[in-house]
Amino acid sequence: MICKVLLSLLVLGAARAADPATGIYNIGVGRYDITGPAAGVNMMGYVNPAPINDGIHIRLFARAFIIDDDTNRFVFVNTDLGMATQLVKMTVVERLKILYGGIYTTENVIISGTHTHSGPAGYIQYLLYQVPSLGFIDQAYESIVYGIVESIIQAHNSITTGRLYYSSGELLNANINRSPSAYLNNPEEERAKYQYDTDKTMTLLKFVAEDGTDLGMVNWFAVHPTSMNKTNTLVSGDNKGYAEQLFEKAMDPGSLAGKGKFVGAFAQSNCGDVSPNTDGPKCQDTGLACDILTSTCGGRVKLCYAAGPGKDMEESTEIFGTRQFEKAVELYNDPNAVQVIGPVQIIGQQLDMSNYTVTLANGTATQTCRPALGFSFAAGATDGPGVFDFTQGMTEDNPFWTKIVNFVVETDPEQIVCHHPKPILLETGNYHRPYEWTSDIVETQVARVGQFVIAAVPGEFTTMSGRRMRDQLSSVFAEEGVPGIVPVIAGLSNVYTHYITTFEEYAIQRYEGASTIFGPHTLEAYMQHYTMLARAMLRGKAIPPGPAPPNLLKDQISLVRENVYDSTPFDYAFGDVLAQPYPVVYPGETVIVKFVSAHPRNDPLLGGSFLTVERQADDGSWEVIATDADWETKYSWQRTSTLLGTSVATVKWDVPEDTTNGTFRISHTGHAKFMGGTIQSFLGVTEPFFVALPDRNSTEFINLPREKPDDTPATNNIGNLLSYVMSLVM
Repeated sequence: MICKVLLSLLVLGAARAADPATGIYNIGVGRYDITGPAAGVNMMGYVNPAPINDGIHIRLFARAFIIDDDTNRFVFVNTDLGMATQLVKMTVVERLKILYGGIYTTENVIISGTHTHSGPAGYIQYLLYQVPSLGFIDQAYESIVYGIVESIIQAHNSITTGRLYYSSGELLNANINRSPSAYLNNPEEERAKYQYDTDKTMTLLKFVAEDGTDLGMVNWFAVHPTSMNKTNTLVSGDNKGYAEQLFEKAMDPGSLAGKGKFVGAFAQSNCGDVSPNTDGPKCQDTGLACDILTSTCGGRVKLCYAAGPGKDMEESTEIFGTRQFEKAVELYNDPNAVQVIGPVQIIGQQLDMSNYTVTLANGTATQTCRPALGFSFAAGATDGPGVFDFTQGMTEDNPFWTKIVNFVVETDPEQIVCHHPKPILLETGNYHRPYEWTSDIVETQVARVGQFVIAAVPGEFTTMSGRRMRDQLSSVFAEEGVPGIVPVIAGLSNVYTHYITTFEEYAIQRYEGASTIFGPHTLEAYMQHYTMLARAMLRGKAIPPGPAPPNLLKDQISLVRENVYDSTPFDYAFGDVLAQPYPVVYPGETVIVKFVSAHPRNDPLLGGSFLTVERQADDGSWEVIATDADWETKYSWQRTSTLLGTSVATVKWDVPEDTTNGTFRISHTGHAKFMGGTIQSFLGVTEPFFVALPDRNSTEFINLPREKPDDTPATNNIGNLLSYVMSLVM
């Protein structure tokens, strides 16, 4: 630990040659795995207990970017998570303090989530978000914290002098507004300023060392990573995670996913009402469009959901990941990109959003509200509809559900008035048992490097909310003598507070309005507060840190059962191959193999992989060409008998079309837990197989062996037969 700190300080000292007046900064980039538990854990995002993960399609990463001008510094961390959270941020800062003293603080560390809905849940300290996940998942939390800290360490240790460039451009056919009726309630003259009802602009910040080496990039584009729907059970970074993988591999040809030197992040912006499912919401029984106001089919939300444009969710993810990637490449190579010049500044403050005084445009004062969710929250969005008889657009309560809710805790009459016209379903700010259900204290931040400004916001701003915030910041900076800034919204940063709609959108009470937990004036409160932050930052005025958020780590409850033990069928060992690949396969085909396995929660293999695809080199050695982080692979795990503790891992490899002739094999790595609690690693490797590029009319092709080896476990003795039978009935 001491050596690591000394090395970091040496690197820091060597890099102090910035000159912001000419656009020279100290910059560093880093990336690390944050995937966490790969099986047995609820997925974060759809507020549904059903999606329990059972494997990995692509791993999740934290990507860190440090910018320093010798006077001030900030680090922006983009994470492939549903959202950044308060407890994660607090713990990350605590661990950085141990490593670096006061270099990294709550004020100058920004952690933002891409908002993938296919990552492990259970890492938020408030109970509301733990209901689907059956409580807190320590392994998810620890994996995220560890990976973020490691990404910042990498960025810190790589600091060098370099330049920053920004570029912006329109990306069409990559998003739609999923609540158009709410958007249309915004003033007509305001809507007339914009061609589209979603933001189509991608803004990219490019990091280049002084010697011309490409170091990294981060871009902001508003779209929900919900191409993978709520039936998905494999961990995935969704469309943004795939775009990140494409970009990093393009910059480091031949590198494995997450292993190259270049770091590329696809960050989230004001995505609140923005969906990637461009075919739009349709009734799945009739194929007709859903009701535009309530998103229902025959009065029910269950059959109304959006998809497309792919034939399935994976193809849609690939399509939208590719579109974001291609736009980012265009912007990265933009010959007209503008160099960033000017000082580095950052400011932040915690505030109590449950009782914030807002001065309205007419001069009157009002208050925000204690957190509460409306009835339409339970209806879900068209990316993932809810259940029962809840619908979007509910501005009146349902007597049945109101009685049930009031039986638990009666809703405060003052809250009903404050949140009007939202009918309150869950007054989460009034629920304190067994610990707090949601947070009153939220974190706000503004960071600046030259003319580039990042507003780190604690939730999901809708399209028009983000536009108003950006316009407000541009006006404030111009008034303070800094015209022409490029402001971006970094959504889901530091703490999660659901949605932020405009006052007009709130009145319609779509899912987003019902999930605007601090009431109808939430956006006005944030705009007022971020205006104060920006002015204080530009004037060099110190502000108090604000109220400290609670740390509830010691209070956490988990009802998720830990893995007790693992075992194998009789006459088998961990890692044994149950299904071998075909001896010969062709590009475009899928290789499927199976192994005797153990629960992946025994070790999440952060920075490692549950599988490898290897190619034999000319000297007979084996080179890894793909892992479980790569798009073309899938790792899935299935418990075959709870009583016996047996399980099977299935590995799939979609052989890329550009694969050349060669000999390959697939391995599976895992850890088994024995009855005494001992955990031991194991490795399984398939027989070699050949990838051929055949002339399908040739005699050689016709005579290639295509018979697949037997993939059924042998049952030639009583013990193995009993184990096999038990696995079928348990």
